[in-house]
Amino acid sequence: MTDKPTETLSGAIIAGLTCACPRCGRGKLFRGFLTLRPRCEDCGLDYGFADSGDGPAVFIMFLAGFIVVFAALITEVLYKPPFWVHAALWLPLILIVTLGPLRPMKGLMIALQYHHRAAEGRFGGGEP
Repeated sequence: MTDKPTETLSGAIIAGLTCACPRCGRGKLFRGFLTLRPRCEDCGLDYGFADSGDGPAVFIMFLAGFIVVFAALITEVLYKPPFWVHAALWLPLILIVTLGPLRPMKGLMIALQYHHRAAEGRFGGGEP
């Protein structure tokens, strides 16, 4: 294995999905559920560059909405259950498909930012 496993795109994706440091792939990325550590405890990378914004949450909401609404509509059309059955089925599913992938997706966005050296856009730096 190489010294820097995250130099390739696939290495960066794996590091992001496992919530590991985007540089070394060994240090932890998060301190809490979604709170970033200030820096990697293994290689010392400063996570100040990382700003995933609302991208992971919006992506997951669209995906989760499609899954839950499709499943609820199919269940309603085929079985016509009472409303309490819908609540018992879909509330836990909503929690699973929204909160479950949120942390790995945020880690993936941060790892891809690091891999592609993404930076904030600047105006006025080009030709007139």
